[in-house]
Formats: sequence, structure tokens, C-alpha cells
Amino acid sequence: MTRYDPQGHRPGRLHLNAFLMSTGHHEASWRLPESDPSWTSTNIAHLQRLAQVAEAGKLDSIFFADGPGLRSDVGRRPAGSLDPLIVLTAIATVTERIGLIATASTTYNSPYNLARRFASIDHVSGGRAGWNVVTTAGPDIARNFGLDDQPAHAVRYERAAEFLDVAFRLWDSWEDDAVLADKAAGVWADASKIHAPAHAGTHFSVHGALTTPRSPQARPLVVQAGSSEDGKDLAARYAEAVFTAHQTLDDAQAFYRDLKARAVAVGRDPGTVKILPGIVPVIGSTEAEALARERELDELIVPEYARAQLAKTLRLAPEDLPLDRELPADLPSEDEIEGAKSRYTLIVELARRERLTVRQLIGRLGGGRGHRTFAGTPEQVADAIQEWYDAEAADGFNIMPAVLPSGLEQFVEHVLPVLRERDLFREEYEGRTLREHYGLERPANRYAGVAGAAPATTGTAPARPVSDDGAPVLEGALA
Repeated sequence: MTRYDPQGHRPGRLHLNAFLMSTGHHEASWRLPESDPSWTSTNIAHLQRLAQVAEAGKLDSIFFADGPGLRSDVGRRPAGSLDPLIVLTAIATVTERIGLIATASTTYNSPYNLARRFASIDHVSGGRAGWNVVTTAGPDIARNFGLDDQPAHAVRYERAAEFLDVAFRLWDSWEDDAVLADKAAGVWADASKIHAPAHAGTHFSVHGALTTPRSPQARPLVVQAGSSEDGKDLAARYAEAVFTAHQTLDDAQAFYRDLKARAVAVGRDPGTVKILPGIVPVIGSTEAEALARERELDELIVPEYARAQLAKTLRLAPEDLPLDRELPADLPSEDEIEGAKSRYTLIVELARRERLTVRQLIGRLGGGRGHRTFAGTPEQVADAIQEWYDAEAADGFNIMPAVLPSGLEQFVEHVLPVLRERDLFREEYEGRTLREHYGLERPANRYAGVAGAAPATTGTAPARPVSDDGAPVLEGALA
């Protein structure tokens, strides 16, 4: 099926985000002669330059992953990183239009501080901020925050929903016209238009309004990256873009249909939830050149590092995974996995479906950790992207260059022109904010025009919205 309206016009275009990571997404990219792994993770000039390349291509946004813990396998690939929210602030000063998305955990942050930081980035960037919401798995990370073990999967998602509920209220705590700056009357702001959440819930107690006035986008674009059942429910209620990983068209289509249906079920327009699978393109002027580049990278993978990581994911000992044998028959079920449930299932199904040995599997995972990898010419990469888009498996893609900066430069210089020739991607930015790039409206303030809405000075909470049957409505359903 192809998405055209009755007049034969495509109703929308691809959304493309650049997922930026150190020397590139392939775990061996740092070993190439062109790479300088000693500084790429922490050199702000390098990161700013990558953002400028993406902006020159008119991509919707750039994205930085993050986790509040150092990986144990630091020998495997560059592991150091900067706080991505600080990185985005620095990038905002050297870019003008491209969206700026950072990962931040709802498990190891508080709503007030994080809402304030994202509102600040939205102000600094002129309305280009986005938040990739994650719940963060792993007992090692939990111990960085004084916990003996990670909270249970269901608890992490319950906390995430309450976190987002509070953050949405905080971003609405200033009405757009709260600041009067009336010199003659001596009144800077109208206190009746500043509202305290006064929230007391299961996981959080948050009293006062933000110190930050309402930002250009009203709130940052909300992105979500979990594909478990709990993750999909969270995305359906709150997310405006979803980063996901799929290996096959059928799986991507099933996920797309499922998530859009869940959005409808909670009262949302499914068109306001953009689904962006990851793709790791390896680009060559010929198919043979692209495949040779892919082989070069795969041959630089250190098997023992990769096997140790795979064993950790599968909850096995490395010696239980002989390199030249297939995965053991007896593996845990997804229900037994507390972190990264959907990625666990993707990896196991990939290995079973293609009868891969452990050595072959770690080669397949080396490029994108379970995201789809594709080697080919610019036209073939564009074909792969268009196939999934036209088949309603994606609203766009999270572009994950195998090598940086060259992979991003090749995508911008050689693949984007092909997509533009096919009327699949914009020639120029049509808006200034990230929401405008994604075709999303600026959210209305829940308190504006509401008689009797409680101001910040009273310390009382406004009534929570309810549905026709009297049940509370989560704020994501109002997005």
C-alpha cells in the first residue's frame, strides 16, 4: 500500500532524525584510520559540527542517547560521554533550525529539575527541544543512586507515567500571557496566571510552579524508545515520536499498527505519534563498495567483547555461547527479563529466524545493536527507506551512521537528494520549532481561560481532567 490521497498527492513527507554517537554506531568504527576515538565523545566542536551537517541536510532533529552509568566493557568502544542536555545547549548556539533531542531517565531524575532543564533548552534554542523518555534498566546503574537493585520493570513505567504527568503540569504552570512587564502599574507578572501543580502522588510530591516561564513550544517534543508492552502503552499516551528497532518489514508494520491503535484507544490522533525505526546505512558508490566497507568494519569487531555483551543481554555466562554454534535452545522468556525486554526478544528472534551462529549474530549486532543495518548505494538506501515508509511501517527513520562524520556526510550529500527527487523529503525547513518540523501543533495551556484555576500563590491543585465516565485522564491523552 502507498500513502497517497485521492488526488494522488502524498499527504506528508518522511521525518528524519540523526542519532549521533561518538565515532559512529558500528562498535568497531573507532578502529578505522579516519577515526580519532580519544576525543570524539567529549569534544564539543566535533558534536557541533555533526549537528551543522545534519542541519545543512534539513533533517528534523538530532538525538543523543544517554545512561547514568559507565559501561563495564570500556575496552570495547569509546565509553565516555557528556551530559546531553549540556551538549544541546552548546549546539543551540551554532545552529538555527534543527531540533535538539536528548535522553533523560525518569527513574533517576526528579520531575521539577528535569522539566526546568528542558524548558530552559527550549528557550535557549528558540523552540527546538525534545526529550527522549527512558526508564533505564540495570542493577549497576541503580547502585549509582543508592539502590541495591533496579526497580521492577512495571514500577519503572508506573513512575515514568507519573513523572510525565507532573512534568506536563509544570510546563503549563505559567500561562503564555502571565508576564505583563507593566512598568506604569509596577506589575511584572499576573500571579493569577501562574499555577502550582501541588502534586502528591505515589512516587513524587511536587508543590510549586516552575521558575521558567512557558517556553516557545509550550513543552518539548516528547519521544519514547521502549517497545515492551508497558513501553508501548506509555508511548501511546504521551509520546509524539517513537524510536524503535525492527529487523523485518512485517515486524515493523505490526508495531506501527499496534502503536497507532493504542493511541486511538486513549483518544489521540494517531497522526500525532510519529514512528521512527532505526536504520544503520553503510553507503558506497557501488553495492560492492558498500559491502566491502561493511566487511571491513565487521572484521574489526573484537569477538570476546561482543560475546560478553551478548551473554549479559541473554543472562548467560560467556562460556555458554560458543562462537561457532547457534544460541542455546533453553533461554529465558521475555517475561523473565527486567530490562530492555523488546530488544532481548528482537535479538533472540533474529538468531533463531536466520539460524545464526554466535559469531554471525555479534557481527549482525555490531552495526546497530539490533537496529536494521543496510549496505548499498545511495539509491538502494533510499529504496530501503521508501519501502518501509510506503508500506506503513514507519513515518520516518532514526538515521544511525555506522561511521562519523563520514557516514552522516554521505547520507546528506548522496541519499537526501534521491529522497527529494522522489518528493519524500523537504527541500527547506518550513518552520522554526521542532514541533513544526514534525507537523505538530503547539499544546494549549490547560489553565488558560479556566475560571477559578488555582494560582501558584494558593498552593492548591486544579482538578484533574476526567473523561465522560468520570475516570481520570492522563495528560498524554490530551497531547
